[in-house]
Amino acid sequence: MSPKPLDYDSLNENVKKMQYAVRGELYLRASELQKEGKKIICTNVGNPHALGQKPLTFPRQVVALCQASFLLDDSNVGLLFPADAIARAKHYLAMTSGGLGAYATDSRGLPGIRKEVAEFIGRRDGYPGDPELIFLTGGASIGVMQFLNTIIRGAGDGILVPVPQCPLYSATISLFGGSLVPYFLEETANWGLDVNDLRQSVAEARSKGITVRAMVIINPGNPTGRCLSEVNLKEIIHFCYQENLVLLGDEVYQQNIYQDEWPFISARKVLMDMGPPISKEIQLVSFHTVSKGYWGECGQRGGYFEMTNIPQQTVDKIYTVAATSHSANVAAQIFIGLMVNPPKPGDVSYEQYVRESKGILESLRRRARIMTDGFNSCRNVVCNFTEGAMYSFPQIWLPPLAIEAAKKAGKVPDLFYCLKLLEATGISTVPGSGFGQKEG
Repeated sequence: MSPKPLDYDSLNENVKKMQYAVRGELYLRASELQKEGKKIICTNVGNPHALGQKPLTFPRQVVALCQASFLLDDSNVGLLFPADAIARAKHYLAMTSGGLGAYATDSRGLPGIRKEVAEFIGRRDGYPGDPELIFLTGGASIGVMQFLNTIIRGAGDGILVPVPQCPLYSATISLFGGSLVPYFLEETANWGLDVNDLRQSVAEARSKGITVRAMVIINPGNPTGRCLSEVNLKEIIHFCYQENLVLLGDEVYQQNIYQDEWPFISARKVLMDMGPPISKEIQLVSFHTVSKGYWGECGQRGGYFEMTNIPQQTVDKIYTVAATSHSANVAAQIFIGLMVNPPKPGDVSYEQYVRESKGILESLRRRARIMTDGFNSCRNVVCNFTEGAMYSFPQIWLPPLAIEAAKKAGKVPDLFYCLKLLEATGISTVPGSGFGQKEG
């Protein structure tokens, strides 16, 4: 009999090529152990609330009132909820055409919230944002996938991706049939980036007949924790200008900064500061989310992307793609609005909001230092300081016998090590090979 359409041999080859280490073999083994009653600590994915981080009070109050809007008609609502949360819930419900159970009126997201995002971007960068070029999405990942799908036309199209990289990029590029073009970060230089290495990566890709069309930056870095400086970003933007590349700015960890040398600076701000002709020519798409920072609202799936210097015809086509999903989750859109427009000084909830958010960031900063110092106190382990994001990425030198045992088990050594770590301690990690590595 010929294979059925959904038999493995009949599947789309691009789907079969996909790998996603964050939820790969280790994650499946962790799930099995959990069913057997073993306590598992899942550090394999940035999932703060699952590891005990408490949600911020104010946004949860506002969304609770939006979800159960009948509470707003109760005369006792003011006994349970602060006045500013009540006012904000009414503010967001007035934007909808039927509460949270109705599609957003615009497939890009609620216009009022996109305006709030544009205002946030303007305050952050010193240059006004345009609500018409902002789309609210079901998490930043959806936006990333949408743009990779838009850019990749076939196997001959390449995307420059930092290595080590977030597996979202390698998996999605495989799914859409494109070619991942790695540019390697230098671990001995604190995961630094050398523009000469970028040029070499592009030259090697072109020698193989690949047209490089876009460059991804993850700032702060996942999984490296490296924060890009203004000088780094200027070099990257100059390079994209010379090579005619779209710049995809994954900036979802912009609230997660633990070093004191410099604050987060967006690619968009640096681009605008550089002035014409570059500021008018570089095509940039920037991504942000409520999943990271001190919010950690991964399960809410709220994100946005903003486009800079993208032609209107292309914007219209991206709108068509967004329209096929009608709209992103409306509750998630409200979370985005609350992230970019939190309580202000003088608001009833302001002091509690600041206290909670500062407490979470200080805890993350403290743990970043504990992890780095802890790794570096071990034999045969080195780890760069985690400047930002939510991960430490140590280099662990395995003894020859361990590498031999891994080969006998048919596993790459770091996966073998992580499986042994999981079974011995219940700590679920990700092998470094899942993020891509330099040879050796």
